[in-house]
Amino acid sequence: MSLITRTVAAPVVPTSGALRPLGLDEVRITGGFWHDRQQVNGEATLPHIEHWLEKEGWLANFDRVAAGLTASEGRRGREFSDSEIYKYLEAVAWEIGRLGSSGSGGDPARRDALEARFRAVVARVAAAQDADGYLNTRFGHPGQESRWSQLEWGHELYCLGHLFQAAVARERTAPGADDGLLSIARRAADLIVEAFGEHGIQSVCGHPEVEVGLAELGRVTGEQSYLDLAGLFVERRGHQILKDIEYGRAYFQDDVPVRDATVLRGHAVRANYLAAGALDIAVEKSDSGMIDALKAQWQRTIDRRTYVTGGQGSHHQDEAFGEDWELPSDRAYSETCAGIASIMFSWRLLLEENDVRYADLIERTLFNVVATSPSAEGTAFFYANTLHQRTPGEAGSPDEISPRASSSVRAPWFEVSCCPPNVARTFASLAAYVATVDDTGLQLHQYAPTTIDTQLGGGDGRVGGRLAVRVETDYPRSGRIVVRVIEAPSDEVSLSLRVPSWATGATLAVSGGSTETGGSTETGGSTETVSPGAVSPGYVTVTRVFSAGDVLELELPMRPRFTRPDSRIDAIRGSVAVERGPEVFSLESAGLAGVGSGEEEFSRIEIDDTVDPVDAADSADPMGPDAGARLTVTLRVAPEATSEWPYESELNAASDTASASDAEAFTAELLPYHAWGNRGPSTMRIWIPTQRR
Repeated sequence: MSLITRTVAAPVVPTSGALRPLGLDEVRITGGFWHDRQQVNGEATLPHIEHWLEKEGWLANFDRVAAGLTASEGRRGREFSDSEIYKYLEAVAWEIGRLGSSGSGGDPARRDALEARFRAVVARVAAAQDADGYLNTRFGHPGQESRWSQLEWGHELYCLGHLFQAAVARERTAPGADDGLLSIARRAADLIVEAFGEHGIQSVCGHPEVEVGLAELGRVTGEQSYLDLAGLFVERRGHQILKDIEYGRAYFQDDVPVRDATVLRGHAVRANYLAAGALDIAVEKSDSGMIDALKAQWQRTIDRRTYVTGGQGSHHQDEAFGEDWELPSDRAYSETCAGIASIMFSWRLLLEENDVRYADLIERTLFNVVATSPSAEGTAFFYANTLHQRTPGEAGSPDEISPRASSSVRAPWFEVSCCPPNVARTFASLAAYVATVDDTGLQLHQYAPTTIDTQLGGGDGRVGGRLAVRVETDYPRSGRIVVRVIEAPSDEVSLSLRVPSWATGATLAVSGGSTETGGSTETGGSTETVSPGAVSPGYVTVTRVFSAGDVLELELPMRPRFTRPDSRIDAIRGSVAVERGPEVFSLESAGLAGVGSGEEEFSRIEIDDTVDPVDAADSADPMGPDAGARLTVTLRVAPEATSEWPYESELNAASDTASASDAEAFTAELLPYHAWGNRGPSTMRIWIPTQRR
């Protein structure tokens, strides 16, 4: 099988599929919500991460190995701490690519500083690599446990997977760079091909990730053996080859073969990483059976095991999915890394199939999980993302490491700090998830002020030539998305815009620089004449010969809406959530004047669901504590229980018991869930009980 040789500056570049990803040199986010996040990520989060990697001694672990000090005490961090250095390197590589993308104007001084930091860290990693390619600071050296001796928990292959992804990011953003990272990765990959190949160790890593790393390393280098090994790891999984543990083998997806599973289960990050890697290999092998199995697993997981935020994982003890419909708000784990892994899986499915469901979930997860994790300043993070915070918690010191994933306040760093660098690499590469092309034209999947400049394929009867557009919008503050054509081929081209599933009543207008509308649109499987009018959820496609100055204007309805849960989700039956556009909103005690912030008072708040939520004034600062549009709702505080026993039969209920409807109503502001916790310790909830009748 011939692998792709063209360089695309994107995290995922399959050799086939319905859609072709665009790189950071083709797509640039120029303003708005996500541009602000990218700026904070580059200017504050990346130096913050490097500071903590140094402060906690995780970078120094490589220096110790290089100096031969492994037999003595002194290694810092958990067994997987190497991976955080690799995720940091990946984030920096994407950020360098973002700053250097075409038309950026850039910041040469910052780019040069990042380049110097990148090379300095790579040099320290290189010094710790063994002569045969082995690279790990926890295993394999004098005074340490031997290589591959703790596959269930050692994370050696997991760490290498992140090394491979860092090397891929570097090669795709700076092809042929002489820093040596790609060579480091290839030597390590060649070693594990020999060690774990067909006639080698017949096992897998307890934490999937190497599969994704090997697949992309194979794609970027053209080395088939890397893809073959990734395929072996996928096929071995599920045959009970790892030791059983207290959580069961489902924890690391070693209970059922991947192609036989019906739903994602076990540790949510591991499950999504494995699914993403399995799909990579299935696409390269044209394995339709595996692809269909993974699509079905994705669908059932979304139908029954995913929170309204897009978050996944309802168990704290094993960071795992619960059973179907087990989605309690106050015990939601919804790890930030699980949200990022979910996006990785959904994006690969979108490239393979071009189905709007995958782009919808990516948007939901980006706004309501990934964007929720970092503080406005980009220097503190949620590890887990609860949907109901019962106690305000206490603000910690900015220099204090958090021992665990408490959700009461954001923390600057964690003993297990996988989430901060994971967020950083996602934000730095975010432009690569905005748009794609195929043989007929361009598809817009996510909305932000953007410039897109790409070369369409051509040849074999396909459209060819330069296509450049500019997207103008302040989404999600408003639903107006304007796409202006800057340059287009002389042939007919298709431009496709995503109409989200919640956007019933959306409209599209098309106008020309010198003529009125022409061509046709296609939406929901039908074709209609282009004119201002309603378009259905899905992809609306306009096909015509475009000229510079042509404009597509999509208007998405942004009226706030009540959302009710499936009645099978016991924990939130009788509650409603409020959504507006892609954002889920939350009620935070810090913004409730005259209502106690403790759970005793906060838990008695009920929503009057006969009154629609209405728009309130927008915040001037999209990154501030009240980020984005704020909404008001009508609430009441239910009467305080007077019984010593918290259960009551209707037959024995006192006739003079006060009802919720007797309580005085008041209005309260809701703010986007991703902005909660920026005003200090607070209680919070997304699902609000409706009035008792």
